[in-house]
Amino acid sequence: MRAWVAGLAVLAGLTLPVTLTTPAAAAQGGTFAYVTNQADGTVSVIDTATNTVTTTIPVGDVPEKAAITPDGKRLYVTKFNSGDVSVIDTTTNTVIDTVTVGSGPRGVAITPDGTRAYVTNVLSNSVSVIDTATNTVIDTVGTNPAEVAITPNGAFAYVSNFASDDVSVIDTATNTVVDTVTVGDGPQGLAVTPNGAFVYVANGNATTVSVIDTATNNVVDTVTVGNSPQGVAVTPNGAFVYVANSLSDDVSVIDTATNNVVDTVTVGTLPQSLAITPNGAFVYVANGSSNDVSVIDTATNNVVDTVPVGTSPFGVEIGTVPSSSVATCPPRQSPHRRRIPAHRPAAERPHQPTGRRLVGSVPDQPDQRGHHLHALRGLRRHHAVGPEERIRVVRTAPSRIPGDHRSIAELSVGRGVDQRHGGDPAHS
Repeated sequence: MRAWVAGLAVLAGLTLPVTLTTPAAAAQGGTFAYVTNQADGTVSVIDTATNTVTTTIPVGDVPEKAAITPDGKRLYVTKFNSGDVSVIDTTTNTVIDTVTVGSGPRGVAITPDGTRAYVTNVLSNSVSVIDTATNTVIDTVGTNPAEVAITPNGAFAYVSNFASDDVSVIDTATNTVVDTVTVGDGPQGLAVTPNGAFVYVANGNATTVSVIDTATNNVVDTVTVGNSPQGVAVTPNGAFVYVANSLSDDVSVIDTATNNVVDTVTVGTLPQSLAITPNGAFVYVANGSSNDVSVIDTATNNVVDTVPVGTSPFGVEIGTVPSSSVATCPPRQSPHRRRIPAHRPAAERPHQPTGRRLVGSVPDQPDQRGHHLHALRGLRRHHAVGPEERIRVVRTAPSRIPGDHRSIAELSVGRGVDQRHGGDPAHS
């Protein structure tokens, strides 16, 4: 269903007989999952509308984790072996800068205002603070870090310290450690709830998740999950926490109201990290040994898709990217206004509306051109469009739902063959 609807969006950009603003060919906006592939030295870019890898970005030696800026324009990728961070322009999917940090950088998080990136340096026992306006390190904080998460108000950065079994609390105004919280054995991934009230910390050498109350910086609960939990993500509404259990090949789902595990989802081999789409509908899980990403539908907690990526995927980040530029197509003369010789058979004439209209939602991002035929044939089957009938996009309009990256398409069913496609009704 998703594939043919996405293909329809491409058709809308090609045959629309009215004035339309469409993204320029340089880049398209949308929601994407960025997956770091350690062994390949690359980042796979997954279009979440189609669950296909649209491009692969070379970044360098052993990329670990990634974080996207709030405006969706920049992606910061840590590289463990080279001791630096690659800065990617998400509208062109190219590396535009490299920032030298400490030794063995792994975790990265960006403040809500987008002005600072905090990078954990595992081998040099420090956290580098990057000014994103200049892409220079402006401060260094001493901890024994693994990963980092920042509160929604940007006031504090919570850093898991794997070797010392605790979490450091950094005041981002002064970049000093103001508190230390003892948690479980070998803390790794951590995430803050959207209201900033709690931090969930995966204890990688155990089977538990520690829950920190940020008002007191005390552990108020411990949740038993799968074997060797690594990645943690909270749904946008704060209702559930998803935990990737690397050695049991599954994901635990925690109800934050009770801090009980309410579901367990089997995924690929060696799940390391996970991220949730902005609308909370899907969880993307990077599976380090099966070289793929499992897509979980949060409504059912079932795996609904598996996306092959590079070798040894480790981190995953999801963000919404704006279109690089917008071009306006000039008005076109409607094909309905062309004079048709009376002697031409009806089957060879341009589109002649029958009065039947269809309406459906389509993603704003065009799918690959090869999906055109599949898209239209699927649409024909779904709406019982006859073999002698053809379909034309009349108009599209953006969705009025905030954060919904789809358009509403109005389609006209008619008769006639589009000569631009060699007379094949499946094209129209």
